[in-house]
Order: sequence, then C-alpha cells, then structure tokens
Amino acid sequence: MKKQIIECVPNFSNGRDKSVIDNITNQIKLVQGVKLLSVERGEATNRTVVTFVGEPEKVIKAAFLAIKKASELIDMSKQTGEHPRMGATDVCPLIPISGISMEETVNYAKKLGKRVGEELKIPIYLYEDAATKHDRKNLANIRSGEYEALEEKLKQKEWKPDFGSTSFDIVQKTGATAIGARDFLIAYNINLNTTSTRRANAVAFDIREKGRISREGGTLNGKILKDKKGNTIWKPGSLKHVKAIGWFIQEYGAAQISMNLTNIKETPIHIVFDEVCKKAQERGLRVTGSELVGLIPLKSMLDAGKYFLKKQNRSLGIEDSEIIKIAIKTMGLDELEDFNPNEKIIEYNINDDNGDLCKLSLVDFAQKTASEAPAPGGGSVSAYLGSLGISLGTMVANLSSHKRGWDDRWEEFSNIAEKGQKLIKKLLDLVDKDTESFNQIMQAFRLPDNDPKEKKIKEKAILKATVHAIEVPLEIMRTSLESMDIIMEMVKNGNPNSVSDAGVGALCARSAVIGGYLNVKINCKDLTEKKLVNEFLNKAEKIKESAIKLEEDILKITLEKI
Repeated sequence: MKKQIIECVPNFSNGRDKSVIDNITNQIKLVQGVKLLSVERGEATNRTVVTFVGEPEKVIKAAFLAIKKASELIDMSKQTGEHPRMGATDVCPLIPISGISMEETVNYAKKLGKRVGEELKIPIYLYEDAATKHDRKNLANIRSGEYEALEEKLKQKEWKPDFGSTSFDIVQKTGATAIGARDFLIAYNINLNTTSTRRANAVAFDIREKGRISREGGTLNGKILKDKKGNTIWKPGSLKHVKAIGWFIQEYGAAQISMNLTNIKETPIHIVFDEVCKKAQERGLRVTGSELVGLIPLKSMLDAGKYFLKKQNRSLGIEDSEIIKIAIKTMGLDELEDFNPNEKIIEYNINDDNGDLCKLSLVDFAQKTASEAPAPGGGSVSAYLGSLGISLGTMVANLSSHKRGWDDRWEEFSNIAEKGQKLIKKLLDLVDKDTESFNQIMQAFRLPDNDPKEKKIKEKAILKATVHAIEVPLEIMRTSLESMDIIMEMVKNGNPNSVSDAGVGALCARSAVIGGYLNVKINCKDLTEKKLVNEFLNKAEKIKESAIKLEEDILKITLEKI
C-alpha cells in the first residue's frame, strides 16, 4: 500500500521573537517521521508560517504539540500585528499529498480539532473541506472581527465552536484556532521574453479565473461596464482556480506571470503552462521557462511528464525519474536555477535514507543476502525476481511502442507498459515488506510472558505477525502471476526481436511464484489456526499451478518464434 502523506501549515501569531518560534518548532522535531520543511517568520505581520509533512497520525501529533506550546508562549491579549489573526495558533490546515483522499484528511482534521478542544480547551472552528457549516468554509468568515471580536462571538449560538471552550475567560490568552483540510496550493511563476510588466499582466488577465474588467468594445480605453446594481462587470479568464499577476524581476531581467494554483486536481500545472504559452504567443510573446516556488507533489510532476509524453506519442510506461525529466525540460523548470527533484518534490524530500533493501546496489543486495543474518531471505529474493520478470515484460512493451512501422500502436503498448510499471513498484515494495514481516515475528517472540495477561498479549502478537508473514509471500505470488499475463501478451504480440527477453521474464515470474509458495508453506507450519492454514495453502496451491502452466505456454510460444 502506498504510504499516506499529508502536509500541515500552521500559522502562529508571533513573528518577532525567534526563541518563541524555535520552542514551537522544536516540538514538531520531537516527532519521529515528521519532516520540518520551512519556517517563515514575518516581522511586520508578527506571524510565522510553518510547513511540515509526514504520515497522518504523526503529523497531527506534531501539530498538537506545536499548538500546545504556542498556547503556553503566546499571549493573544497582548499580541498585535498587520496580519489578521484570532489565536496563538491562528490557523492549522491539513493538506493531502500522497496516498490519501480529501475525505480521509478531513477525518484527521476533525481528530486533531477534537483533541485540541478537549485537552487544551481552545475554541476550534473547522473550515474549508472540514467545515461543519457552510458559512464556516471560508476562513475569512470565521476570522471576521479577529481576536478582538472573539469574546462576543463565543456568546452567540451560531458561532459556538466545533470543539473547545465557549468561555472567553478560559481562552483569553490562547484565542481561537481554525483547523481544516484544503487542497494543495502551488506557487508557480512563468518566465516571458519581455521586460514589460504591462504585457505580462495582459497574459495574466487572459488566463486567471478572475479575468479582467469588462469595457465597451473590449478595448483598453473603453468605458467600464457595470451591472444594474452598479457593480463592475468582470470578464473571466480561461483557467479556473488560478490567481495571477504580471511583474518584472530585476534579478532575472525579465517579466514573469506569478500565479497561485489553488486546485491542482482541476487545473494542474501542465495545463496552466500550456495555456500561458498559447496566450503569450497570441500577444507576440514567448515563454522561456518557469519557476516553482516551494514544493510540489510527486503526482503533479508525473501527470505533467505523462501529458507531454502523450503529445509526442511516446510510451508512458517508463520509470518515474525519466517522466520527471520530461516535465522539467518541457516546462523549463531549470531555466533560472537547477531543479533538484529530491529537494522540490515533497515525497522525495521527506524520503529519509533508512537502509531499505531496494536502495542497495545489486552487489550490496547480493552480499547482504549472503551474510549470516536470516533476512533478507527467500521471500525478499522472490519478490525481487518477480520485479525483474515484469521489468523485462515492460521493456518489451516500451520497445514495441516505438518500433518502426508500429506508430499507430504506441498507445496500446504504452498502456501495457504503464500496467507493468505498477507491478514493478508493487513487487519492489514487497522486497522490503517480506523482511519487515520476519522482523515483526522476531519482535513478537521477544515479548514478555511472565503472567497470563502477558502470555495472551504475546500469543495474539505472534498470531498477527505470522499471518502477516504468510500474506506477504502470498501477495508476491499473486502479483507475479498477474505479471505473467503481460509477459504472455508481449510474447504473442510484442516486438518479435525481443521475444527471448519476454521468455526470460516468464522464467523469473514463475520462480517468484514458486519462491513465494515455499515461504507460505514454511510460515504456515507456525500457524496454529488450522482453518486459516488450509485457506492460505489452497490459495497458494492454485496460484502455483496457474504459474507453472502459464510458464509452459509462454515458453512454447517463445521457442516457436525463436
């Protein structure tokens, strides 16, 4: 299963006292598995914006600790600043980044809000996607009147907080906090071959959702049009969820269109880039490149790369790093400075080097397997064999997608290669999962059993770990068998010059299935639940027989073609 990652961007009502902010951010650093990405202090606004990411449970734990520390160190009855605010922790949004839905993120926002309200008594208003009432969706509505209006607001039934105290006497120091879930926002600038701010603004107005003021005849000097109520009429731009303005950057000697992309699901970065290119060209301008301010989710970069590959009739079933290279080069993200995916892509930025097997070189993996340690063992090697098998099948699909004379079939093979890439990633993930399952069994056996209660806890832990240690190789078997369907398709219909490669892929995949089968069998010996044992063995037997038969059929066709 793909790791779930969310981002948290709490805003604290202090930007002038570094020691206060250091104390708050140190709380975040205490939570293992959470990575602090940025701390932006504003002197004039007296506000600090903090960004950190990680798995959901760890993130909301870090958020709680930070909110708690802020409530201890920031006194809202004495706080002043340029930025609107209503609490020591003014706002705390959670943003889904990877492997998690907005609905799940909302549940975490509510969980965090409930804990803060109950344990710290701070009034909590849920906003954006987590809002419980329509008029609380917009943060500006909740924060209206700011801290100074909070005492009266807490007395009003319609402004009763979702969690926390309604007594201003209790929360006079902390104020109130808005906790919510929202989409990821990308700050993105596109570079133009002009020094004219006015011309950059013209393109910005063409594309931004707000658009430009409507005038008679559509001319710059035409009379401003108004509706019956006397309100100015605006002509919307071509892109929704985009805020944009043109400016000149002295450092670069060129104008840019500076944008906030507020809903990258509906209006992704690659669509914005293409639309700006189109509108700039209509005005006699050229886009020379672009600049990403802050970080971007991996999916956005992969979607962009695939979008541009598809325009070239190229296979999309290639490794992620190559897809990302296409996105970087097409959008000119490296024009102004080096674009390092490991720093700019959120998932890569937080991917600490923890010694996972798949990060080892081929030589190191072989030597680690050959060492005296019992893991990695046959299960991890079986998963790796399976990944090599489907890698060969995927290679044949990619070679077939650009075979001379097969241009009209590129999409057919691209789709197959994409499926292959998913199976490669799944099997590589199982390489580490098999070793993890072995370690879990060892940990379970080390639990104390000095009394009946401890013995019961230990027995349950051993059962759970053993079942997991059977399920992992069973999944290796299933995934490797699934890969053999792709390999068969490539033997039958792929590039005939690579049929032997597909045949070798079948040998690897079948070996992976048999290897997984042996691990299921040996781990079932330690399972006391006979009904479960029979279920696991029956499933494993069927998969094994299917793989053996499929390998025979694939090799028969391979040898006939050779």
